[in-house]
Amino acid sequence: MRPLAHFWFKLTNIEGKMVEQPNHLARMAWLVNEINHHIYNYHVLDSPTIPDSAYDQMFGELQALEASHPEAVSQDSPTFRVGAAPIPEFMQVDHALPMLSLNNGFSDGDIVAFEGRVRDGLSVKEIAFSAELKFDGLAISLRYENGLFVRAATRGDGLTGEDVTANIRTIKVIPLRLRGEDIPAVLEVRGEVLMFKDDFVKMNERLRAAGEQEKANPRNAAAGSLRQLDSRETAKRNLRFFAYGVGVVEGAQLPDSHSATLDWLQGFGLPVSSERSVVVGAAGALEFFRDIGNRRKGLPFDIDGVVYKVNSREDQEQLGFVSRAPRFALAHKFPAEEAMTTVRAIEVQVGRTGAITPVARLAPVIVGGVEVTNGTLHNENELRRKDIRIGDTVIVRRAGDVIPEVVSYVPEYRTAEVREFMMPKNCPVCGSTVVRIEDEAVMRCSGGWTLCKAQRKAGLEHFASRIAINIDGLGDKQIAQLVDKDIVKNAADIFKLSMSDILKLDRMADRSAQNLHGAIEKAKSTTLIRFLISLGIRNASEGTAKRLFNHFGELDAIIEAAKSPRGVELMKVDDIGEVVALSIHQFMTDPANISLIEELRKHLYWSEQKPEVGTALAGKTFVLTGTFPTMSREAAAALIEAAGGKVSD
Repeated sequence: MRPLAHFWFKLTNIEGKMVEQPNHLARMAWLVNEINHHIYNYHVLDSPTIPDSAYDQMFGELQALEASHPEAVSQDSPTFRVGAAPIPEFMQVDHALPMLSLNNGFSDGDIVAFEGRVRDGLSVKEIAFSAELKFDGLAISLRYENGLFVRAATRGDGLTGEDVTANIRTIKVIPLRLRGEDIPAVLEVRGEVLMFKDDFVKMNERLRAAGEQEKANPRNAAAGSLRQLDSRETAKRNLRFFAYGVGVVEGAQLPDSHSATLDWLQGFGLPVSSERSVVVGAAGALEFFRDIGNRRKGLPFDIDGVVYKVNSREDQEQLGFVSRAPRFALAHKFPAEEAMTTVRAIEVQVGRTGAITPVARLAPVIVGGVEVTNGTLHNENELRRKDIRIGDTVIVRRAGDVIPEVVSYVPEYRTAEVREFMMPKNCPVCGSTVVRIEDEAVMRCSGGWTLCKAQRKAGLEHFASRIAINIDGLGDKQIAQLVDKDIVKNAADIFKLSMSDILKLDRMADRSAQNLHGAIEKAKSTTLIRFLISLGIRNASEGTAKRLFNHFGELDAIIEAAKSPRGVELMKVDDIGEVVALSIHQFMTDPANISLIEELRKHLYWSEQKPEVGTALAGKTFVLTGTFPTMSREAAAALIEAAGGKVSD
């Protein structure tokens, strides 16, 4: 932090005379500039240069000075970002230039046809497009005058929007004063306000803890946040923004191309997505579309397609507009991830921990390019909160490989024939009593692995999975048969299987049986971490297993610590809290589980010591998403942990 000595500033007043300003004005001006600089480093560049404590100290000093000298508060002060008092209503704003929507394309043929129309309109053989992401957020117009942010408005109907200036001020990535030189007298920036996936999850966790209704998706959360009458509430939501174009510009010459315009905006300190490219023709556009589609799941925010814009500004002007959209641009949409269908029935599934999960059986519908016939309803609380009934017309969402979810019913289509679903009092598989543990939303079958074959099957699937003991070729179909035929009653029985046992399975030829038998033998050599994961202890994740191993090093030491009252000794391990410790304690003090562990130790073996941990990444926590070109996420996590870092979910 660069200290500012106490001195008097010489400034020009409205009459053109030099006047001296008290040192508190100089200090406030410096603090505003310095804090905004660090906000830009932190939120836009993701490269903070000072610790949080230093930032907090400056921010607190500025707040105190502004409280003492309210007449000297600058319009670009970062203190505006914490939110102001509630406003009575949103004013209307007329857009100087309409905020038009885009025409959509859904197939390769649509993109080829778009290129053809553009080439015909310009009488050229080849055309360059600026290819960008189509953010799933809320379109916003930002107005800057002489570099100072003065107003923000939603798209509205394209001609008139809502004034959301107070709420936009709370978005830290949006500069309140533009950076750089040659700033236009008036600059209207068009862009998208959105909420990142991680922030959405955290917001819903807060809402759930407060007993409030959760938001359906990040887009709705972002839109609702901008329409808060109290901007202090908006400030809590951690919204983001990406610029993608301009409206009115006065006092500056725009660059010759759209891609250069985005670079120009970025030079003023405005956030612009790096996921963009200049491509040639339909072939280049489709290649960009497929690349983004492959990486879509790993992006930190939701998108619903990509956008192609003729890159040349002169060509854009020549092509012009139709009534509601430009001729020079097209949105290429991904297959819809939400669709409407009807609930034919509601049934329950039983998981490996006995969790009873209601599942909607749906009329088949294509969602995200895949036919969906089932949708999770999570638990009874969610079922009641969403008020989903048999016969309802519902909205189903599917995002990537995530299990399809029933989001809500459509009130307009509800009829008198719909029927409520009642959760069973007994397990539909084994008949055992269904219980609900205090402070848990989930209902569970009390039968356990011994009585409930559904729990046994799900537990064995987890035990044999890639992240656990990793028995190649032992999938859900083989496990179901082994359980139904009473060949396997627990995990240890897997290692007692003979070739004749395996050959009893349907469609199991000699070669396949030999491969599976060999995979079981190979899996006997494992690691303590994999073994701990394979036990499927409720609330204990893969990360928990790693932390237990790194702290204790031996299974017996872990069991001994788990036997302490409510597992209190386990809470000495980093990031293991009361809930996880109690779950491990309950598991390790159950005689049946200890008996199973001892039986498994007769078949499995591991020889490893606690790894030496470096210090290069000590004190840093990493979250890994998406894919890596040269290694798996597991390998990347291992490298981080070997260097002293932590890998979080």
